[in-house]
Amino acid sequence: MQLTQFTDLGLRVVTHLAAAPTDSVPSTKSVAEQLNLSYAHTTKVVARLSELGVVTTRRGRGGGLTITELGRSATIGWLARQLEGEGEVVECEGTKPCPLRQACSLRSALRNAQEAFYRSLDTATVADLIQPRTSRNEPVLLTLTPSAV
Repeated sequence: MQLTQFTDLGLRVVTHLAAAPTDSVPSTKSVAEQLNLSYAHTTKVVARLSELGVVTTRRGRGGGLTITELGRSATIGWLARQLEGEGEVVECEGTKPCPLRQACSLRSALRNAQEAFYRSLDTATVADLIQPRTSRNEPVLLTLTPSAV
């Protein structure tokens, strides 16, 4: 199963905000820069995350992004479902319909596999992703620096 770039960016932004210090209120631009993402794409992702109630956005001076309690407690499966949308795994109808579509069970098999994928992601929350993985309590959020050319 492959997630869209939109979902990938959404998961990165939410994880970044969850891992940021609680007094931090970064702008969309600074999040895009810190994650080495396109500002235009990040803006679209942040707008969707705001619609979902996962992040709160404030405009202007002193504004920025904060993760909500829903954002911290959301499962990765739920968030991926919301960001991916309701589309089919394979397109059997469309402008060039598949001639096997009447007797083929591929679509339902792939739909079942997709749901199993999401169910496996339902076992982890955003908060789970930012827990230190070592006994040394190393920070989850690292600073990215441009490579020297």
